[in-house]
Amino acid sequence: MPTQLKYNTRLSKNIDTAIIIGPDYEAPAEEFSPAEKEYIGQQLTHKSKLILLNRYTHRLYLVVVAAKPNVALYHEDLRKAGYTLQKHLKEGKVVEIQLADRTFSKAAYYLAEGLFLSNYEFNKHKTDKSEASPLHTITLTDGTISEKEVLELQEILSGVCLARDLVNEPHNFQSAEQFSERIVAIGEEAGFSTEVLNQLQIQALKMGGLLAVNQGSLDPATFNILEYKPENAKNTKPYILVGKGVVYDTGGLSLKPTPNSMDWMKSDMAGAAAVIGAFYALAKNNIPLHVIGLIPATDNRPGGRAFAPGDVITMFNQKTVEVLNTDAEGRLILGDALAFAQKYNPELVIDLATLTGSAARAIGKEGLVMMSNAPEETVQAFKKAGDKVHERLVEFPLWDEYQKHLESDIADIKNLGGADAGAISAGKFLEYFTDYPWIHLDIAGTAYIPTGDNYRGKNGTGSGVRLLYTYLTSLLA
Repeated sequence: MPTQLKYNTRLSKNIDTAIIIGPDYEAPAEEFSPAEKEYIGQQLTHKSKLILLNRYTHRLYLVVVAAKPNVALYHEDLRKAGYTLQKHLKEGKVVEIQLADRTFSKAAYYLAEGLFLSNYEFNKHKTDKSEASPLHTITLTDGTISEKEVLELQEILSGVCLARDLVNEPHNFQSAEQFSERIVAIGEEAGFSTEVLNQLQIQALKMGGLLAVNQGSLDPATFNILEYKPENAKNTKPYILVGKGVVYDTGGLSLKPTPNSMDWMKSDMAGAAAVIGAFYALAKNNIPLHVIGLIPATDNRPGGRAFAPGDVITMFNQKTVEVLNTDAEGRLILGDALAFAQKYNPELVIDLATLTGSAARAIGKEGLVMMSNAPEETVQAFKKAGDKVHERLVEFPLWDEYQKHLESDIADIKNLGGADAGAISAGKFLEYFTDYPWIHLDIAGTAYIPTGDNYRGKNGTGSGVRLLYTYLTSLLA
């Protein structure tokens, strides 16, 4: 059962309750017995982060979070406290929890965010679901938070979990065509439209990058055009979100090793999943913005007609690319999509992709690599949104000198740079197909974490959904 967020103006009796306090909390005599007060004081002295009081009819969880000078880091501590709380709730077989805040800092909002995301599980293909978390309802009783905010948060976090579902789905259940069918169904539920271009339509458009990557596959490619255009949209030029949709990546003829590499490559469509999750949240919350999504989808296989290192292909914009490595395929399908985006005269284009191992090696799972030619005020606003949701951005340069890394002797450009600055040369390749304000996000380090990472969970994380939603809605402020 999906987790539900609810709102109430007061605490209910005899329901398990989490109370957010600071380390200097003084337990009120009218709320706690003398023995409980003494125990709370002892635990605070020992710097406990979670204090459990069992009242038999229900349990009280005192969640201790210290204030920080940086409010964004304070909110992140609350999300992490939600992860710790969820482990205790699962162990205690708790089905419903209500949150109360004694810090008067909207802390329940961020605790609920971490708790909700920590409660996510992907057990679709398990026959025995007895170990699943029983928690299904989180009720916020914080008077500093409105019911509207709680309902909005529900849809944002549902969008994150939807993206996680898509990333975690095995490839034998998610070909490009099946992926497109799923997008259509999600759009019908949420309130956005989807046009799916089939193989013949892609051929007619001469999207050479997408067609080349698809050559080795038995399954046809798709090109998905998502559109959310409410009647009260505030923008005249659309914002465009582009997501890499490689539903499975073997590396093609430049075959990947299997352990800790190809065995994770069902996740190579995490950029597309983030776009879908963001569209879901925007549409469900009736955000007054016109947004278009472009998702080229295919797998990358070493089949009999697979494209090969040394090939030259012609892209959608008629530029030619020398292929030096078939495992640098994401930039080829994104190049077609970015060139296609020009027809919409966009206000801003944002692409998301699990593009390079270089990005993950450079900054790990702690942040997203960002490259941009957009105005500085746009870049700073985007970084601010990243800090707010703790999807922090590290900006890499797009200096002209990096274009030399991609010079080809026989084509306009090649799809692989040298041994150095791999994430940058990949971004520089994408820039070649833009003529509008553009932000590139390489989410290779954050999109799929097999070891798990706090409330971001294990395997698919939904990276990028909250970032996109927060930035786009900030434009309405």
